Amino acid sequence: MPTVVVRHRVGNIDTWLKGHQDRVELFSKFASGFETFQDTNDPNSVVLVAEVFDMDEMQAVLNNREVMEKIAKEKHTVLDPITVSMPVDVSVHA
Repeated sequence: MPTVVVRHRVGNIDTWLKGHQDRVELFSKFASGFETFQDTNDPNSVVLVAEVFDMDEMQAVLNNREVMEKIAKEKHTVLDPITVSMPVDVSVHA
């Protein structure tokens, strides 16, 4: 199960934090769980680290315009860009 890192800024950290249960429900479609981090030098910059069991479903959610516009951006003040980082198999480059 790959670990995926999602980073973005928010317009209002308090509003975003109150939406935690929405993220739990959304991420449960493709991840067994996730942790939430806040940058120490920018309180409006957050990172989610998820254990993803369904990469296709994760991509479907991230590409779902309604979810991204209505829930993430409008309701939770998520700002673009949203950066998704995937694991790299360094053994093939050794």
